[in-house]
Amino acid sequence: MPNQMLLAWIGKTDLDASQGIDKVGLGPIGRAVTDRQFDAIHLLSNYPEPENRAYEVWLQGKTASPIATRFIQLTTPTDFGEIYESAVAVIQGVLQANPAGKLVFHLSPGTPMMAAVWIIIGKTRFPAELIQSDKHKGVVTASVPFAMSAEYLPNLLAKPDDDLERLSRGLPPEAPEFDEIIYRSQAMSEVITKARYVAPRSIPVLILGESGTGKELLARAIHQASPRKDKPFKPVNCGAIPENLVEAELFGYSKGAFTGATKDHKGYFESAHEGTIFLDEVGELPLQTQVKLLRVLQEKKVSRVGSIQEIPINVRVISATNRNLVQEISEQKFRDDLFYRLGVAILKIPPIRERQGDLSLLIDKLWQKVNQEASESEPGFKLKQLSPAAKNLLLNYSWPGNVRELMNVLTRAAVWSPGESIREKDIQEALIPMASATETNLLNLPLQDGFSLQKVLDEVTQHYLRKAMEQAQGKKTEAAKLLGLPNYQTLTNWMKKFEPDGS
Repeated sequence: MPNQMLLAWIGKTDLDASQGIDKVGLGPIGRAVTDRQFDAIHLLSNYPEPENRAYEVWLQGKTASPIATRFIQLTTPTDFGEIYESAVAVIQGVLQANPAGKLVFHLSPGTPMMAAVWIIIGKTRFPAELIQSDKHKGVVTASVPFAMSAEYLPNLLAKPDDDLERLSRGLPPEAPEFDEIIYRSQAMSEVITKARYVAPRSIPVLILGESGTGKELLARAIHQASPRKDKPFKPVNCGAIPENLVEAELFGYSKGAFTGATKDHKGYFESAHEGTIFLDEVGELPLQTQVKLLRVLQEKKVSRVGSIQEIPINVRVISATNRNLVQEISEQKFRDDLFYRLGVAILKIPPIRERQGDLSLLIDKLWQKVNQEASESEPGFKLKQLSPAAKNLLLNYSWPGNVRELMNVLTRAAVWSPGESIREKDIQEALIPMASATETNLLNLPLQDGFSLQKVLDEVTQHYLRKAMEQAQGKKTEAAKLLGLPNYQTLTNWMKKFEPDGS
């Protein structure tokens, strides 16, 4: 029979039992170790160390089994994330020492949240026997379905279902640092989940995405959710630095290194020591600089221009580009070894057109921001409202410039409109139509892995639906005629299928 290993949180009743308080008896843990034989007892406690030691001595007098007590620092004994992470860490240590042992989790001691976490772990990640103390039957095996009935966990029902799913699947905890990123689409949800996984680590991150998708915003959120959050975050626009100054700006220079170098100067990497450097538009770096950057990443040292001295650095690198780096590598414009060094974790932010359901939310949230910033900076400013026709026009525009373009259009409309209601005409004047890459390269798409004819046809349909609605100024009957459709109802059906936000 495999070793029986009991794991339990020490509860208030257990401490009271060890102090001989009336009507408490042995307490849940004491009852368990006297009713059943365990090969090892592992206790977790958020109570002060002196109380833990006193309890362990008392409990050792009730059993011959070895007892190990671990002090767990919790912000609160009701924090699911902390409880879950602490319990998993203890379990992993126990199984490492005894891989063949049988886990037994005691549900009775501790808070209901502690019991909930034992159930989640015992029913998913680490199968275990669940026991509870019954004042009539003693210590019994708890038959708890994964649904977790209210009989056992009355306070758990107030927690949202997604919290339970997150814990049971071992997902990272929610991070408020990502709250500035506006989304509800599945596509963006997957990106943010991956970002939350990678944030606590120091591995390099490469963020891909079209211009205006919010790459720097995501990079800042990753930094703020990391252990380096109190250290510098240094953004660098690699495409904005003159080619002859790139190395001096990134790695610094020594006095006398070139004309005008009158004193030693720290580069961005030195300035970001112990923090994060964000290399935006990294695809713009000259090949010669790419060679030196690769060495810096490998050696974790920089040499200033004009100096042979190597300066140790501890920097997390997050880079971003709107270029196709794989194609750049094939054209020998970007080094493949640097690509693999920067892209340990790769996050691709989808454009607005692929973020199903996000556009309406983005418009509302960004319009609130426009109003708020104007009210704070302009005395006497009155809040402005988007008319239904104006928002409909926004919903039917293609947004080749993505979130940045949307924000700029809303800002221009707010500035140029004299009234308190933003009209459709105001939005039309604020828009700057531009040909998208899809329009210009539609007939030259490569036939390779990932190509989908249906997707191309869908994009063409979406484009002309938006264009017709824009040209018809939101009038469906007229737009239907422009598209050669029999009536506005047919147009409405097409829009429901291809443009749910604009129907």
